[in-house]
Amino acid sequence: MDITMPQLGETVTEATVTRWLKAVGDTVTADEPLFEVTTDKVDSEVPAGVTGRIAEILVPEGETVAVGVRLAVVDAAPAAPVAPATPVARPVTPRVETPRPGLVTSPVVRRLIAERGLDPTTIVGTGEGGRITRHDVLAATPSEPRPPTAPTPRLERDDEVVPLSTIRRRTAEHMVRSKATSAHVYTSVEVDFEHVERTRRAHGDAFREQEGFGLTYLPFIVRAVADATHEYPHVNASIDADSMTVHHALHLGIAVDLDFAGLLAPVVRDADGKRLRLLAREIRDLASRARARRISPDELAGGTFTITNMGPFDTYMTLPIINQPQVAILATDAIRKRPVVVQGPDGDDAIAIHPVGILALTWDHRAFDGAYAASFLHAVRTNLETRDWDPELA
Repeated sequence: MDITMPQLGETVTEATVTRWLKAVGDTVTADEPLFEVTTDKVDSEVPAGVTGRIAEILVPEGETVAVGVRLAVVDAAPAAPVAPATPVARPVTPRVETPRPGLVTSPVVRRLIAERGLDPTTIVGTGEGGRITRHDVLAATPSEPRPPTAPTPRLERDDEVVPLSTIRRRTAEHMVRSKATSAHVYTSVEVDFEHVERTRRAHGDAFREQEGFGLTYLPFIVRAVADATHEYPHVNASIDADSMTVHHALHLGIAVDLDFAGLLAPVVRDADGKRLRLLAREIRDLASRARARRISPDELAGGTFTITNMGPFDTYMTLPIINQPQVAILATDAIRKRPVVVQGPDGDDAIAIHPVGILALTWDHRAFDGAYAASFLHAVRTNLETRDWDPELA
């Protein structure tokens, strides 16, 4: 039986085989992981789908192929004997695809062609069906003098050279490209979370008993951000060189740490239409499956705004990099008890101990100006500090 590259999501057209978990001659069961793949969005383990012996591996580790391409052949385990069939199968002559120019099916390859200023009609595709591959683009790129290389670090006796993983390399490429693309600006506000904390104290035990996990500050922040984007829609937008697309639905990416190995940002769809309890459930579910590498590429695509939560690491203020092509990203940091000035019963100022934290917004100055960013953050803070949150958990 042929093992082919699976369709890992509606937006995925190709993937890279990063590691074979079995060798030729090994046996494998249907639900046992057979190989690992990576796309420009996620790393995944792929099960065999059939029980049998690995007869042949057709695509080596490190090679990128399109969805549907044959990767390996598994001799399926014999089934119960059946009566022999009477028709005689005719041999099929395999069709040989002639390389032809101009056929591009992969967004990754299209981007590479654009970055190198090439004409796709002049590139001969050697992939399946004449598809242009990365190797074809690289081969068609005129050689240029290489820029000066960065200094090589001096190695001491006990130093260890650690190759960058695929997710680390792609994160680096994405972040460097973002810094080169967007005019990054940073604006922050301090938020008094006492109003939120009262709701957490009143409903926290019941919430944990009903849902099976604790009620954190994050879903409150997400809810406050979702409502603020209605008033300040340009924060929920995507931008390119010539235009900006303002999104009327908030698809909110939540950055998730993968045990210090990298980051993913699974997306809460239509976050602006969901109440606190549902937001808490979806954030918990997406984060758990992302850490377990059980998230699909489609669940990582289409985000229009991102929140990164460094609070569990007790940080003070984080200044994140924009997740392209979005125009803004919000960082939430540690919420600590601090003395604050409040108005006492008699109208005089008084000192109280409240939970306080900083919200820091990184925004693209091409999309809007400082007054807009500050007003958006003011709206988020007002939502957190004044809303009656108890009905959200009823």
